[in-house]
Order: sequence, then structure tokens, then C-alpha cells
Amino acid sequence: MLRLASVGSGSKGNATLVCSGETTLLVDCGFGAREMLARLVELDVDAADIDAILVTHEHSDHIGGVTAISKATGAPIYATHGSIVSGKLESARRVVEIASDSTFAIGDIDVTAVTVPHDAREPVQYIFQHADKQVGVLTDLGTVSEHVLRAYSRCDLLLLEFNHDLEMLRRGPYPAALKRRVSGDFGHLNNQQALAMLNSLGDDLPQVVIAGHISEQNNAIDVVESLLEPMISSTDLTVIYATQSQGFDWVSPKSDDDISRVA
Repeated sequence: MLRLASVGSGSKGNATLVCSGETTLLVDCGFGAREMLARLVELDVDAADIDAILVTHEHSDHIGGVTAISKATGAPIYATHGSIVSGKLESARRVVEIASDSTFAIGDIDVTAVTVPHDAREPVQYIFQHADKQVGVLTDLGTVSEHVLRAYSRCDLLLLEFNHDLEMLRRGPYPAALKRRVSGDFGHLNNQQALAMLNSLGDDLPQVVIAGHISEQNNAIDVVESLLEPMISSTDLTVIYATQSQGFDWVSPKSDDDISRVA
């Protein structure tokens, strides 16, 4: 069974785990090695079991601890050419270059790297396929392009960015230039953009959505909860909220038995 967990999700550090039972993948690591290893223990994960580390892009809250964790575990790093030439992986020992919008296998998980609009050299996000289940990780993008919408239209479980509330960002402490960057087409999804994506999926709405990369300064879980409540009450959608301090515990797509019981 494909499942997903996070040791932390937000502007101060991100790291997401994907596991099929036989294969364990780590998406990004924005934490120092000591902190990351301690957080893995809380999820009952042996660092030695990590088979590969996938990099989405070179911003420090995603790549800052990647090289150290790779050296500590021996796991190879998979990254696009743009992320590699950013210089953030210079001391890494094992780096595998991947092409944007390609699909490749790591163990028994098929991985698709999806190009996203973000202010990095060659940013991607990832979709994971195992057996008949598909899990998507989609954060750090300024707009939901048609390309992104098509790619993520078949996910059973989706970690989706709800980065900021526009009014909270406007009134918040960020400098004007940073506010423009965050809210721009190559910045981060605001709550309304994320909700619009879910509405656009229609009948392809995931069974489970994890609201992630929620800004501690420019957003709040209760704001996202209120926004999603009408959708939750009118569909079979399950929503989980990821935090910076704890991420979220292991979660899997609903089984066919679960779906039939709901129906």
C-alpha cells in the first residue's frame, strides 16, 4: 500500500516520505541532519531504509539538508539539471540527473517529475504510482497551469500547497518585494488558488487531500478549514492539515472497501 508522511511542512523546512512497503523515498530535506534523523524516529522510519532522495528545487527550505542526509544514509539524490547546477549539491557524492516531465522507476514505485511555475532554475513536483494507487506532492508553485492540472488529475491522495491567505499576506510583516514574490505567478499558491484547483478536478477530486506548506505568518489552519468546509460537507473528501513542527503522520489513499462503504 502506497502511503505518505511528512516530518515538517512550511517555510522553515520541508521533507516528505513516500513508502510502498518495499521502497522508501524522501522528497526534499530542508532540515539539518541531526534534526531530520530525530524527526524520522518519530515516524518510526529507519534512515538506512531510505532508497532515494528526490529534490523538487534548490530553495533552502527544500534542499538545505539533502546532501547531509544523503551522506548519512547512502541514498542517491535525484534532481533536475537546473537544481544540480544551482551549486546546492556540489558536495554530494551520488547524484542522478532526471529530466523534467519524465517518468522513471525507483524500486517498485513509478515517479513522474512534473514541471511547475516557481522561481527556481528547473523546479518540479512529483507524482508516485504503485499498483493501482497514485499519490501526488504539489507545493511551491505560483499558479496551477493546464499542464499541472492534467498531470495531477488522477491522484488518489494529494499533498497540496495552501501557502497564504491574500489578505493576511497584504497586512503582514513581509517587505513589499517579498509579498509580490510570494503572491506572483512564480511564487506560492494562495488558499483560493488551491481551492480552485480542487474544484477544477471535478469528478477526479482526490479521496484524501493534505493541506501543506501553510505559512505560519500569512495563513492559519482554521482559515483553510473554513474555506474547505463546504467542499468537505458536500463530498467524500478527507482533509488533513500539515504543520511546520510535526508535518503529518502516515496516511494512505482510501481502499476500495472504504469507498464502497461510503457509497
